[in-house]
Amino acid sequence: MNESLTVYLSFYAVLVAIVRPAIVAVILLGLWAALRRTKMDADAQTTTWFAVAIPLAVWLIAIWIVAASGALQARSGALPLLPMALVLPIAVGLFALMRSASIAAAIDVASPGWLIGLQVYRVLGSNFVILWGLGGAIPPVFALPAGLGDVLVGVLALPVALYVASGAAGGYVAGIAWNILGIVDLVNAVSLGLLSSPGPVHLIALDNPNLLATSYPTVLTPAFAVPLSIILHVLSIWQLHRQAKQSTRLRLTPAS
Repeated sequence: MNESLTVYLSFYAVLVAIVRPAIVAVILLGLWAALRRTKMDADAQTTTWFAVAIPLAVWLIAIWIVAASGALQARSGALPLLPMALVLPIAVGLFALMRSASIAAAIDVASPGWLIGLQVYRVLGSNFVILWGLGGAIPPVFALPAGLGDVLVGVLALPVALYVASGAAGGYVAGIAWNILGIVDLVNAVSLGLLSSPGPVHLIALDNPNLLATSYPTVLTPAFAVPLSIILHVLSIWQLHRQAKQSTRLRLTPAS
């Protein structure tokens, strides 16, 4: 490992140590603000907030410890744990959140741009492009589509969020389109990551395996940021759909 790469990885480790908890904090602040706007009583608001905050914080801390231990590192012949770390939080999180009447109530009163604008952090996907640029530390077949796709989604997050929040006629379509773009980008990145890393489906980049993408601290992206982003995308689509139905219902309700 060259000196430039070592220095950069040290910098990136500090950066994610600040950014990942900050993302969680912003999510929880936004949730609290939305809950305060609902008709739920104060106890129900507090209970709902803690029901999200505690699992989210535990997830971040647990996956951080596992990632730092090297357990998620891709190895030939070893059981790949990263796919499990990616899929399980999505399945459990969406099942719990979308079955909660309290979360639905918060989603209904929150700004439709909130869950979209949050994902401005996706610009950190430029990390993959930088790693490729530092002597080909990760293969370009993964780095370029995964990194540039993430940057595109992150750059568009705030403009789309503002447009959706403005109530413009095309806001619903723009929000849905952005969320689909974001999900497709993540699915593409994960697929390329699996195909280019040591493991049972290692089919591409055989001469330059994608080792750093599953090493700490970079592995926190597929192990935490990717499942979190997919959860946010699905919740945003759910929110846009629910709020569009509410608007339609209000338009069709005769004035008293």
